[in-house]
Amino acid sequence: MKIHEYQGKQLLQKYGVPVPFGIAATSVEEALAAIPKVQETAGTPGVMVKAQIHAGGRGQGGGVKFSKDKAAAEANVKAIFGMQLVTPQTGPEGKKVQRLLIEQGLAIEKEFYLGMLLDRTTARVTVMASTEGGMDIEEVAAKHPEKILKHAIDPATGWQDWQSRILAKQLGMSSKVGNELAKFLRTLTRAYDELDCSLLEINPMITTKDGKVMALDAKVNFDDNAMFRHKDFEALVDPSEEDPRETEAKKWDLSYIALSGNIGCMVNGAGLAMSTMDIINFYGGLAANFLDVGGGATTEKVTAAFKIITSDPDVKAIFVNIFGGIMKCDTIAAVREVGLKLPLVVRLEGTNVELGKKMLAESGLDIVAAADMADGAQKVVAAAKGAR
Repeated sequence: MKIHEYQGKQLLQKYGVPVPFGIAATSVEEALAAIPKVQETAGTPGVMVKAQIHAGGRGQGGGVKFSKDKAAAEANVKAIFGMQLVTPQTGPEGKKVQRLLIEQGLAIEKEFYLGMLLDRTTARVTVMASTEGGMDIEEVAAKHPEKILKHAIDPATGWQDWQSRILAKQLGMSSKVGNELAKFLRTLTRAYDELDCSLLEINPMITTKDGKVMALDAKVNFDDNAMFRHKDFEALVDPSEEDPRETEAKKWDLSYIALSGNIGCMVNGAGLAMSTMDIINFYGGLAANFLDVGGGATTEKVTAAFKIITSDPDVKAIFVNIFGGIMKCDTIAAVREVGLKLPLVVRLEGTNVELGKKMLAESGLDIVAAADMADGAQKVVAAAKGAR
């Protein structure tokens, strides 16, 4: 689950993480009204106008602008709100800006990168930092991996102040600023843990000319598996930023992730789903989605899964790969009423497999039977190429 920058800052502020003063707006009128309020509260004429979309690199696409006065801020609001913002993370189609953050301007001394996530190699939450703040951290990691500092958190003790002191020295901070960094990280690591984050990224984290450490940006993603502990987070979801197919899938408790290929996949079991995508790729195709219908799915749930797959205009063929030991093949076969028009390759194995194949054969659908996964992958790749 992802949220906007301003929402992330509001959550972090509750834990004591220092953030600039800002006001979010969902219209040009709200944004224009926020400008003088931010100027008055901050005591400075300079404000930032920041597009709020679920993607990084907003500044590179012209979605983040510093405004030296009210007139410049008003012009930037009108230019950014409603624009189709294209960044390295949005793809060429971009995202329409429907929310803005009007934020105080700050006297920045230095910019840093700071991030927290689970390092699966060490099986520990890790604090990552770099002097290359405000930049594309993936590019920094690729070209200058030595500039990415990593400090693992011992789950038995949590983040320790001595780690902050070492990190401050590595980042070239003075002892005074290092003390501020220690305070900053105490609150930030606590927020990461208690909010059940999967990613917490501050890029940039800044030091100001008066020696403060602040989060100038905030990218906060949550672990979906922990959302049962945070029912109030549902109010943070921005439907305009969500893929409508993924939103529909959640209603049916389907594990669905949209991808960039043209072969729709419907599989039962996450491991089998990943293997299916791999074998499609091996034979020269590309999956359009990850979709695990799970075990024991009802006819209605499977029908919904087909509708979600076919709602993707890029899908040219569908591969149904079902191991019926988990979910009976005759349940899958019951989707004949959907009336698919796309090429459909089906591989069934397990409980009631013969009954399932018989029902599919009598469904009236244009079905290609597959003997095994490899056979099915080759046939669906060929079908997708033929449908172009």
